[in-house]
Amino acid sequence: MVLGTSSGAGKSWVATALCRWYRQQGFKVAPFKAQNMSNHARVVPAAGGAWGEIGTAQYLQALAAGCVPEVRMNPLLLKPEADMRSQVVLLGQVDHALTQLPWRERGAHVWPHIAQALDALRGENDVVVIEGAGSPAEINLHSSDIVNMRVARHAQAHCLLVSDIDRGGAFAHLYGTWALLPADERALIRGFVLNKFRGDARLLAPGPQMLEELTGVPVVATIPRLAQHGLPEEDGAHDAATADGAAGAPVQATVAVIAYPRASNLDEFQPLLNVPGVRVVWARSPAQLLGADWVILPGSKATASDLRWLRAQGLDAALAAHVARGGRLWGICGGLQMLGEALIDLHGVDGNEAGLGLLPLVTVFDVEKRLLHAQVRLPDIAPPWQALSQLELQVYEIHHGQTRLRGDMLAAGMVAHERVPGLLWQSADGRILGSYWHGMLENAAVVQALLGADVPTLDSVFERLAAGVDSWFAQG
Repeated sequence: MVLGTSSGAGKSWVATALCRWYRQQGFKVAPFKAQNMSNHARVVPAAGGAWGEIGTAQYLQALAAGCVPEVRMNPLLLKPEADMRSQVVLLGQVDHALTQLPWRERGAHVWPHIAQALDALRGENDVVVIEGAGSPAEINLHSSDIVNMRVARHAQAHCLLVSDIDRGGAFAHLYGTWALLPADERALIRGFVLNKFRGDARLLAPGPQMLEELTGVPVVATIPRLAQHGLPEEDGAHDAATADGAAGAPVQATVAVIAYPRASNLDEFQPLLNVPGVRVVWARSPAQLLGADWVILPGSKATASDLRWLRAQGLDAALAAHVARGGRLWGICGGLQMLGEALIDLHGVDGNEAGLGLLPLVTVFDVEKRLLHAQVRLPDIAPPWQALSQLELQVYEIHHGQTRLRGDMLAAGMVAHERVPGLLWQSADGRILGSYWHGMLENAAVVQALLGADVPTLDSVFERLAAGVDSWFAQG
């Protein structure tokens, strides 16, 4: 089990590296995380031939482990819709009753499902690599814990505790976390990991030795800071406003992604961060759109609310100006819905709101969520997106809304082309593209067609991470 002293310590990608490393040793491996809180999710097989959704981190860990991602690997997914409210997804499906329950009352209902999923995976695999959440020493949450030490005790897992040394205070974080755990849980901590280290490792002495003297737990690995390890950040957007695909490479294209508060599936833009010469801007103000070749309106877990935020920042006028200057605009899922004339919510799913009016579309929200993973062939698409024409892609859908052309606006003379019924639209001048499909940029053919560049495959990223495991732990 990979635990962390905090969120962002590096649990997800350390677990991913271990999934691939154990697979390389010949083991049958599966990942597991009891509860994930993220608006970045992937569509995977669920019971009865249906589709469900799990957190992106466990989806990628399953690929690294060489197994088919499925809902038992992340039985509980919380998708934040507001500061005080999250949609609850249990075994891949939205559970409306659990969503309405107070947070501390959910544990008794969900723990049997979590334990059953974990036990089943343990029975079917040689190794299960478990990821924790946040910190196991959040003492205000310990009595209702269902994701950290309760899981560790249930599985009697060998636990690694990871700390981000780049933040400073790593030895205190490790010692403090260990010290706050009850004795039976401390006994499960088998090793400390110093992550994101840069500099001369000899300068760490005598810190690791002193820490072991205090706790009896050795520092088993020192992992260098890997600024571009190739995996998406679990929460999508980076703290920095911009990111260049490769340090020192001249900027050849700038892509601005609108980073509204409840943006979802930002992880699908990781390929852009891996392309030399591509500058990605996480845009939160009109000034950040200046000079962008494309602007992307990504998915949203709260489309109406994020649309109001977008207007409050003045980004609605900035988007219209961007298109008027000849720039390209791409709306994906919730971003597509924003491009239309209206959002209509008859069931209290998301909220009613006037759209940006850039495409003659109207979206009506359904109670039930559409989940689908598919292989598609794109139709012919007009310039400036013509390079996408006839590409075969793996894509997925996660959305409540159903969108259609608005007949009265078409009758009044506004033109839009429905390239794929109910899924893909293009403006009359071709510059605006809207689609319900997530994951298009994760297809190498799309990046090659739009940017003329090859990006590392996920498999090569997994192999590179696994290759580091031996050296990291040997140096611990």
